[in-house]
This record gives sequence, structure tokens and C-alpha cells, in this order.
Amino acid sequence: MQLIQQLRQRQPLVHCITNFVVANFQANGLLALGASPVMADAVEEAEDIARIADCSILNIGTLKQQTVDAMILAGNSARATGKPVVLDPVGAGATPFRKASVLKVLDEVDITLIRCNTGELAAIADIPWAAKGVDAGEGSADIEDIAKKTARKYNCLVAVSGEVDIVTDGHSTLSITGGHPMMTTITGMGCLLSSVTGAFLAVGMERPLEAAADALSFYKRAGEQTAKTSSGPGDFAVNFLNTLHTLDRESKTFLA
Repeated sequence: MQLIQQLRQRQPLVHCITNFVVANFQANGLLALGASPVMADAVEEAEDIARIADCSILNIGTLKQQTVDAMILAGNSARATGKPVVLDPVGAGATPFRKASVLKVLDEVDITLIRCNTGELAAIADIPWAAKGVDAGEGSADIEDIAKKTARKYNCLVAVSGEVDIVTDGHSTLSITGGHPMMTTITGMGCLLSSVTGAFLAVGMERPLEAAADALSFYKRAGEQTAKTSSGPGDFAVNFLNTLHTLDRESKTFLA
């Protein structure tokens, strides 16, 4: 059975410690997909929520020290119960505080997957890169090689989004093509992708590399389908939620 079908049957509870810019879009996207979101970032309950959730998403988009503390508590609680944890290092290289916070989380939490763009990966790996804020930016380094080294260093998966997405466990790498340029015009598309990837991992931890690649592929196909019925960013955002809800819902195809 396809992972998306398993996901819709199980409706995993996805714990999101995320940023206020995208929380609504992220929650609605997860609901449309078939998962169940809980947006809880208080230090006082982070461990408890992560313990009962099926996965935890740690997103540093609008960062505060309390957020970092909650992420570490939630991440360790989730991993102690065998649940996947996805780190979204939004704009990791924009300020010293962001970079230090990401490295602290990576140092103290057994992260399952880093879901990032090229600029964020370069910041984590301390590679020179021209990036503005949360944008992917530009550079000449070998992104696949950096992703592999980072995956080995932190013993986790690394998924790098771009025109061609890649996901690696440090040894094997899968590439995913597709998507649509209009996806880059919507705030929160990357943040929602991190949550969708977490939801796929929640039902596919037997083969995590393949589960992550499946999530990236599903998301790109959703973007392609949505672009066919959208005239601009405004209706694309709404139509994308509809596509997440309907894509592959009637499919009878089974994966090997």
C-alpha cells in the first residue's frame, strides 16, 4: 500500500513547534493531507505533547530562546519513544543566533531528518554561500556531497529542496524532480513540506530514506497539479490544500 494511503488510514498526530507566519497554513495543510496537527510550543508541555504525538517538527522560523528550549525537550521526548523528529533550520545562516540554535538542537537531539534548502545546508556545514534571509541563495559547492557529509556527521537523513530535491542517509542518495515555480511564491511551502515529510516518516520508519523521498515526490506532484488550475499565488495557496486532500486518494497502485 502507498504511504499516503497508510497515512490517511492512520491519521498520524504531527506535533509542530513552528513559526507564527505559517502555523495556520501548516495546520490546514496537514489536515488536508489526512494527518492531525497539534501546534504546541510551550516549554511546560513540549515533552508531554511529543510523547503522545507520532512525530515532531522543529521549525526555527520565528525564533526565541524559549522555542529552542522547547524544541530540545520535545525532540528528546519524541526520540525516547521511537518517534521521528524533523528539523527545519529556516534561515539558519541569517544570524549567529539562528545558526547557534540549529547547531545546539543538532548537538542535543537525535534528529531523524534535516529538511532544508541549499543555503540552510551550507550554513549548517559552515560552507561559504550567498544567501539572503531564508532564501536558498547561490553558491558553487557540491550540495550532494555536503548533504552526505552532514547526514553522516549527525547520523540522520538530509533532504535538500530545490529545482531537484535530494534526500540522503550519508551513503545512498535519491533525487526527486518535478514541482512548479509558483510554489516558491507562497510563504510556508517549505515549512509545510517539513511537516508533510514528518507525517510520511511517522508511517514509514521501516524505510525512512524511501519514506522521505516519497513525501518529497508527493509534494512536487501536488505543486504540478495545483499549477494547472491556478492563476497566481492567491488561488494557488488555496488550491494546493485541495490537491493535498485529493491527490492519489482514489489510487489503487501498490508500491513494491
